Amino acid sequence: MEVSHNITWHNSIVTKKDRREQNGHESFILWFTGLSGSGKSTLSNAVAKALFDRKINNYVLDGDNMRFGLNKDLGFSEMDRTENIRRIGEVAKLFVDSGQVVLTAFISPFQNDRNQVRELVEQNEFIEIYVKCPLDECEKRDPKGLYQKARSGEISGFTGIDSPYEEPSDPEIVIETSLHSLDDCVKQVLDYLVVQQYI
Repeated sequence: MEVSHNITWHNSIVTKKDRREQNGHESFILWFTGLSGSGKSTLSNAVAKALFDRKINNYVLDGDNMRFGLNKDLGFSEMDRTENIRRIGEVAKLFVDSGQVVLTAFISPFQNDRNQVRELVEQNEFIEIYVKCPLDECEKRDPKGLYQKARSGEISGFTGIDSPYEEPSDPEIVIETSLHSLDDCVKQVLDYLVVQQYI
């Protein structure tokens, strides 16, 4: 995508550092990635509530929700999926600059797309969380009935069935939702943030 040559970046008087100091905490991206049905939305919202209870300003960007507005013009081709993640990465970067924690729940199946989002922000501002769950367990859950539609041929190019999911090569956190309760999964994320001095 070509950038216009007739634009100039305008620096803000209030800086990211200023906003962090006013908020009283760091700002960063918690990027939840995993198969459909793995528990990304459930876990990200539960973590958001736990952070909110600690008075940490945060917001959840959910994959389906974003397709009702900002990304409603995108389909599910590989090109559209890449553009979907590019846009979300740019929005997430704005949240980090605003001094808030942003949690994103997107399948984001391609490693290169996730890497490009990581490169948008500074070191230690992108925390990749692999919400790991076996495909057969995701299919059993099938909260939206999408796996059934994919198996019957109603949906094509569905991640995990006839479109690949590239597991994170070196995520900061791996949460196995099929092995742990939601409370335990939330605790794993919070423990990491505490140990790494994010919160």
